[in-house]
Amino acid sequence: MKILFICSRNKWRSPTAEKIFHKYNGYDVRSAGTEDGARIKVTSGHIGWADLIFVMEKKHLSRLKHKFGSTLNEKAICNLDIPDDYGFMDEELIEILKARVSEYIDVPE
Repeated sequence: MKILFICSRNKWRSPTAEKIFHKYNGYDVRSAGTEDGARIKVTSGHIGWADLIFVMEKKHLSRLKHKFGSTLNEKAICNLDIPDDYGFMDEELIEILKARVSEYIDVPE
């Protein structure tokens, strides 16, 4: 399964998610951001590649819909509702990510 994590600048939340979930067997994981200054900016290639897309906030889903429109119609997109309050690999962020993502996919203990 190919999973894409999206946040704003691709600096804290989505790279943390990419790092913690890439180690699980069966998941190919990438991350990107929606803003112009993102470390890795989301492209149509990312969208086409992904089987499942996790956004950190509603605004990220809105930005994806605005930019990619009907390309998203057949994509599974889940809002994790995680605010931009954490640093890279923050322990609390990791716990929240595992808990919220496990509602959608298998997350080994």
